Amino acid sequence: MSLPVSNEKDLWVSWDDYHRAIERLAMMVHDSGWKFDQVLCLARGGLRPGDVFSRIFDVPLAILSTSSYREETGTKRGDLDIGKFITMTRGSLGGRVLLLDDLVDSGVTLEKVQHHLKTNFPAVIEVKSAVIWCKACSSIRPDFYLDYLESNPWIHQPFEEYDGLRAHQLHAWLKKGEQQ
Repeated sequence: MSLPVSNEKDLWVSWDDYHRAIERLAMMVHDSGWKFDQVLCLARGGLRPGDVFSRIFDVPLAILSTSSYREETGTKRGDLDIGKFITMTRGSLGGRVLLLDDLVDSGVTLEKVQHHLKTNFPAVIEVKSAVIWCKACSSIRPDFYLDYLESNPWIHQPFEEYDGLRAHQLHAWLKKGEQQ
């Protein structure tokens, strides 16, 4: 299935492009020489990059749920909610932490989460942030970003196809995919 053509208003990303972007971002962080003890990914957008980084760098993965894009099938920003707890398999968040998300849009989430970490996790000695896409409209620049998007396009990520799909529709959806 071919994607629409990207332009200044819309950036269309295939699964292959998405995975290569995560790998290229990991290479960028590695090449910087900065060493970190844990990856803290912001769910939901940072889950896939967080998983890949945790495996490639062989460090523990922590997950913090945040949400601001809930209205209109995830296309309209609302108030930012930050989860009360960070999920980890053992121990607590500390040391040098790589804060990872898929993109920085307004910058509000990244700023508020960094403040949240400084306020609530004294064992964290250093935080650096990494995203695949950094929009020009952002109030903050991550320490690492793969692509700077001057025109602030809406990024159509490959997993968005699941946003409107419900469990009762799976049989028809899978059958349609087999016919292509």
